[in-house]
Amino acid sequence: RTASEQLLVTTAADQAAANLVLPIAKGTAVFVDATNFDGVDGKYAIAAIREQFLKQGARLMPERSKAELVVEIRAAALSSDEDDFLIGIPKYNVPVPLAGPLTTPEIALFKRGEKRGIAKFVATSYKAESGQYVSSSEAQWGSSYRREWTILFFFNWKRDNILPDEQRPQKFQMQAPKFD
Repeated sequence: RTASEQLLVTTAADQAAANLVLPIAKGTAVFVDATNFDGVDGKYAIAAIREQFLKQGARLMPERSKAELVVEIRAAALSSDEDDFLIGIPKYNVPVPLAGPLTTPEIALFKRGEKRGIAKFVATSYKAESGQYVSSSEAQWGSSYRREWTILFFFNWKRDNILPDEQRPQKFQMQAPKFD
């Protein structure tokens, strides 16, 4: 997986986790049950959700037996998706006998590509001792994107919401050598 794909998914997970709210009294001992939570970046998302409950004042317990409340979390989505639109000629493979396939280059008069990270989380809480239902959250969504455009083969640019501007790598710039 590319760093961009990982950032797309984890940015969406951060957004969904930040909005996940349950009415938990401050100082309540909580066990987060992630048994039904699945996804490629599931461990990261679970940590983001646990952090959110800590911010709400919960005390996280390492064992269910020490908790007053169990919060069961689940992910309906935690993945990436992509979509492309091309006016031009796509790259394709041409079989060449005894040499293997030859890939022709893409010729884009106009191309728009988009990659998205999507996360959807839900949490349900119940009393640890009795199993009695306490509350459920609304489904919380998170999304991120990276869009790329190309016009007339060479002119391209990108937009995304996965890195703050101050965290973006600076482009390499040539500098004239200094002579003393």
